[in-house]
Amino acid sequence: MSVFRLAFMNFRNSFRSYLSLVLSLAFTILILFNFQNLIYSGPFAVLGGHNKQYIDMLVETVSVVLGCFMFFFLWYATNVFLTRRKREIGIYIFMGMSNRKIGRLYVIEISLVGVTALAAGIGSGALLGGLFQMIMGAVSDIAVDVRFGVSWKAVNVTGVSFLAMYFFFALKGYWNITHSSVLSMISAARQNEYVRMPKTVLSAKAALGAAVLSAGYYLANKGGRQSMLNNALLAVVLVIAGVYLLFGGLIPLALQTLSANKHFLYRGQRCLWVNQMVFRMRKNYRTYAMVCIVGICSVTALATGFAMKERYHNIVRFDNQYTFQLLTNQSGLGEKASALIGGAGDIACQTSLAALSLDADHLVLKYSEVKRVAQERGERFDLSEPADDETVYLSYQMLMSLIVHEQPVPVMIGGKAYLVTRTVRDAYIGYMQREMGCFYVVSDSEYERLKEQGTTLYIHNYKLADDMDFAAARAAVDTLISNTDENFTARVAVDPFDNDTDWIKALHSLCIFMFLVFVVACGCIMFMKLYNDSFEEKERYLVLRKLGIPSGTISASIAQELLSAYMLPFAVIAVSAYFSVHALGRMMYTSLFSIYVVSTLAVFAVFVLCYMLSVAVYRKNVL
Repeated sequence: MSVFRLAFMNFRNSFRSYLSLVLSLAFTILILFNFQNLIYSGPFAVLGGHNKQYIDMLVETVSVVLGCFMFFFLWYATNVFLTRRKREIGIYIFMGMSNRKIGRLYVIEISLVGVTALAAGIGSGALLGGLFQMIMGAVSDIAVDVRFGVSWKAVNVTGVSFLAMYFFFALKGYWNITHSSVLSMISAARQNEYVRMPKTVLSAKAALGAAVLSAGYYLANKGGRQSMLNNALLAVVLVIAGVYLLFGGLIPLALQTLSANKHFLYRGQRCLWVNQMVFRMRKNYRTYAMVCIVGICSVTALATGFAMKERYHNIVRFDNQYTFQLLTNQSGLGEKASALIGGAGDIACQTSLAALSLDADHLVLKYSEVKRVAQERGERFDLSEPADDETVYLSYQMLMSLIVHEQPVPVMIGGKAYLVTRTVRDAYIGYMQREMGCFYVVSDSEYERLKEQGTTLYIHNYKLADDMDFAAARAAVDTLISNTDENFTARVAVDPFDNDTDWIKALHSLCIFMFLVFVVACGCIMFMKLYNDSFEEKERYLVLRKLGIPSGTISASIAQELLSAYMLPFAVIAVSAYFSVHALGRMMYTSLFSIYVVSTLAVFAVFVLCYMLSVAVYRKNVL
């Protein structure tokens, strides 16, 4: 019998065993292919060059992240596959086959798995490509040019990327087989598995893990200015290290302590699975830690997507507070502008206020005037009047900021030092507030004192009732400005049909897809690991049955053991993700707690589904 025929028979006979691996790889390939198809088929070309450039850059970034994730996922999956096959490979050696021939058998068999997954992933991606684009457009609220064709460049990029990584690990497995002894292959599934670590070592790792993880949580929520980015990057490193130490030290220590407590151990079926969890944690803790890190990334990705969507709506609302704004030194220009704009279309509202120009970097506003304008527009106004040596800075809505604590800072205005006690991002002066970035609110008495030192300028704001009148109204305003005798009149015209920030909405949908990919990956990794473990536990459960332990009792102990295996990572994900989402919300100036709850519940639902499948498969394999 040829090696290829033997490999094909093994693949065909064991296809049900490989099904979870094939489906997991196919799902990852499907997502990666559809992202590549978004780049090369050009559904976002209708948005214009600026938005398309940003969206393509975002999709490419997500594709790189998915590629990195696929690399480590393949690393884990092929290792599980090799471990699962090593005992069978050892038997082949006893039958007289050489290591090199067995290595070729392994490469052909795992190649069949990879090619099947690639064909399933690209095939389903081609069928669902148009649906993928429609879903992304609907989630993003972007009108995309849906194209149901398949880009062959996307097929090539996806196929080459996957096969390059996959065959790298296939050759790595070939090298492992050709350089392994018969004994190591037969006992591969048992090596370093049932090792109870000394309590001193576990205690040291537990203490270090708790300290590192706490430091990561602290830095993730620590405010600052220049150091915020460094703190965030360091927090990521510390949380990853802390999670590994948590599963390598604190959780095994807690389990060993519980197993030593006889009152706890001899209740229900705990004596059948608690010690098993202790023994297996030494081998599986890296898998659990990896699942936790991917799960934290998934919750954070979803929170980022919804935060970006909220930021987008706030930015659009801020910028479109007024359609036209005039800044002039002519006191009577507002009435002329109102008449011209009103002639082109109905004005929904208009406001006016004065500002003092003391230098090129500061325009001073009167507190009572700002309050009046806010009330006329129905805006929230919760500012208290500043003291005579204080001021409030009018900022603008931004996508995110690394400054999460606004510290009072001094500013020199008209030769006097004022303390900026608060930074406000409400649109009291509309788009001009963003464009100029130099508005400061002072008390009424201080404004009157400064009036003698500066030049009075007038700000006139107009909001059209119908956006369709924008072009005619802009022409009228431009005509007014061109005919103005004085040398200082500036206007701001905010096009209501401008879509330069639509790329932010695309980021929202990309984050949702990233969340789905990572959550499914968490469930797949846990399922594959426990599925592989079930084959290694057949002998143990056979002994328990021979000892007279009823199948119902064994079945209940399996359910409790697997429940612990799923719930421990979930608990770490839920706690760690809370801090990451909280830190993200502070940078985005919004509350993301509801998104955290929803995303955590989604992770929980996926874990419950995978848990139920794992219990069913585990019982079938061992009972």
